[in-house]
Amino acid sequence: MRPGYLIAPSILIVPAFAKAGANYITFHPEASEDVQRTLHLIHETGCKAGVVLNPATLLAVISPVLDNIEMVLLMSVNPGFGGREFIEAIYAKIDAARSVINACGRPILLKVDGGIQVSNIGKIGAAGADTFVAGSAIFGSNEYSTTIQSMRAELAMTTQV
Repeated sequence: MRPGYLIAPSILIVPAFAKAGANYITFHPEASEDVQRTLHLIHETGCKAGVVLNPATLLAVISPVLDNIEMVLLMSVNPGFGGREFIEAIYAKIDAARSVINACGRPILLKVDGGIQVSNIGKIGAAGADTFVAGSAIFGSNEYSTTIQSMRAELAMTTQV
């Protein structure tokens, strides 16, 4: 499978991911013929469920499923391969997603994936994200632990405000 391609329909791979030991299974709504059915199957396997939104996917997609998810994953790059730059417009989407999640009253994680660096992780956290995927920033550095410590320090500064 080439990078950037969705596995569709996503419901077909849920059991394999659960059997492999996944705790969370997330999927793109565009890759599901029936989002609610996919969420139900994820929960039946004992996993927590999440929905992944590409940069152009409207946040309104999550409204009908807030009662059935434990995570929203916002892509802050167009998926395909590592090393892409964070799309600045996603800050507003993170803030809006955090508002929607807080309003529903459920403990839903807000994860952001793509272009996360030491230089922007604090701002991403301040916008409302609580979980981060940082691949290239860490694996492209000479000192993984130093980069991770720097990211944690940036996050700590934004949470103290």
